Amino acid sequence: MRITAVEVFHVTYGLKDREYAWSGGHAVTSFLSNVVKVSTDGGLAGFAEVCPLGSAYMDAYAAGVATGVRELAPVLLGHDPTRIRTINDVMDSAMGGHLYVKAPIDIACWDILGQATGVPVATLLGGRRVEDFPLYRAISQQSPRGMADAVAKYRGEGYRRFQLKVGADPDEDVARILACKQVLAPGDVLVADANTGWRPHDAIRLVNAVAGEDVYIEQPCPTLEECLVIREHTRLPFVLDEVITGVVPFLRAWQARAMDVVNIKISRVGGLTKAKQLRDLCEAVGVVMTIEDSWGGDVTTASIAHLAGSTRPEFLFTSTDFNSYVDLEIAPDAPRRQAGRLAVPAAPGLGIHVDEARLGDPVVRVC
Repeated sequence: MRITAVEVFHVTYGLKDREYAWSGGHAVTSFLSNVVKVSTDGGLAGFAEVCPLGSAYMDAYAAGVATGVRELAPVLLGHDPTRIRTINDVMDSAMGGHLYVKAPIDIACWDILGQATGVPVATLLGGRRVEDFPLYRAISQQSPRGMADAVAKYRGEGYRRFQLKVGADPDEDVARILACKQVLAPGDVLVADANTGWRPHDAIRLVNAVAGEDVYIEQPCPTLEECLVIREHTRLPFVLDEVITGVVPFLRAWQARAMDVVNIKISRVGGLTKAKQLRDLCEAVGVVMTIEDSWGGDVTTASIAHLAGSTRPEFLFTSTDFNSYVDLEIAPDAPRRQAGRLAVPAAPGLGIHVDEARLGDPVVRVC
């Protein structure tokens, strides 16, 4: 089997909740997503999706995916997409960095391999561990009362795990945490995610103020070194996200005993191949994981489901279902949440069928 074409389609998502806001005054009302299709001479085609969280979050921006794929795809034509490690070697040799550009090609090749072998991607990633798994709901930054109302609303829809977008004024963030705690029940999980938004002195104030609460603290500051300072000042469980960009950064953080949980975003680390490496390493050393991505819709949600569903359940902290946040469906058979949980697709490959009529014309086609 050989790759004969690589295409990129642009899809614009609106948000069902109208706005999504996080630290630093950042907010979005819509997303530009990139759906990538890899075609082969055997008649099989694989799909993937990369949707950066705007242009201010991490080293990725939506328009960069199409530009990067246009440059990278020519060296992939003629290669066997089922030899996924070779595909990754070719991409890494042809383009330094830009993992979010390489991620959709890698994921689409896993989709093709699953279709070619007649098994779900979860099977290829190590075997299905569960039929479904628990989800968290991200709560956009707003007033303490508004965030508590949002938690109550989504709790009524079946979620039991919540990620609060904090990282603003520490006093107001304390109020946000305490307000949301009041609408939770025993067994619910609350994560205060600063998305790197606090200065160390503000973060120290906050962790001291909520020291007696049952809450996780996620990525308080931009660097590992700053986060270690906060880690030294709290006994609250600690999550690292933005600094976990691959195996080597993870090992640095693990050796420093910097966290209890890590967040693996599939496109940030370069696709399912590298996310699996990191996932397997976390299981080996005993670190639990949130498995997700930066954003997306049906295709991203399916990719997450396969990696999460092939993870040992005792090491899966939580995950999320991005297709429930957005207003456009592009794969009618994509997994959708039921009572705060998401099923792992059972059909071969990613187990979904993208409705190409909803994608429009490609913005990039290399053949």
